[in-house]
Amino acid sequence: MEHKEIRGKRIILREQRDEDAKYFAYWFNQPKVMFQCGFEKPTSEEEERARINGAHKSEDSVWFTITDSGGNIIGETGLLRMFPAWHCTDLTIIIPDPEKQNKGYGTEAIRLVLDMAFHEFEMNRVSIGVVGLNTDALKFYNRIGFKQEGIQEQGYYYNGGYSDFVMMRILRQEWN
Repeated sequence: MEHKEIRGKRIILREQRDEDAKYFAYWFNQPKVMFQCGFEKPTSEEEERARINGAHKSEDSVWFTITDSGGNIIGETGLLRMFPAWHCTDLTIIIPDPEKQNKGYGTEAIRLVLDMAFHEFEMNRVSIGVVGLNTDALKFYNRIGFKQEGIQEQGYYYNGGYSDFVMMRILRQEWN
């Protein structure tokens, strides 16, 4: 699904580009980001470029690079596994640089994506999975309005240890 750009007050969600691969390859290889996002192995610029031009262009997803108003990359977000027949989809968002976190960018990005999911794509349910040890993310999604609906006990393995995987969701009727 193709969307070139969505402008918010402080951010822009824009189509992903080949040149974004360098940013994502750097950040997605950072141990904390790998843990928080469930990345199993390091990546390269070539792999990120292939992801941008392959999996991120599938018909059941829409992906964006998040930038500030000056065009500096902040992260990525999107909807994946869109299933129109059931009006359900999954949300993804990554703002990997700690210096860009806790500044409202994630909140604004999710609001733009949820508006798109519920209004443009007529979804009824948007879900997200969160590593249980990522307590900051769990608090963040709760503040947005997501509700916990299940736990996959020890469903996540990283660096020799297990963590629960928390399933969360938000329904159209709960979205303002």
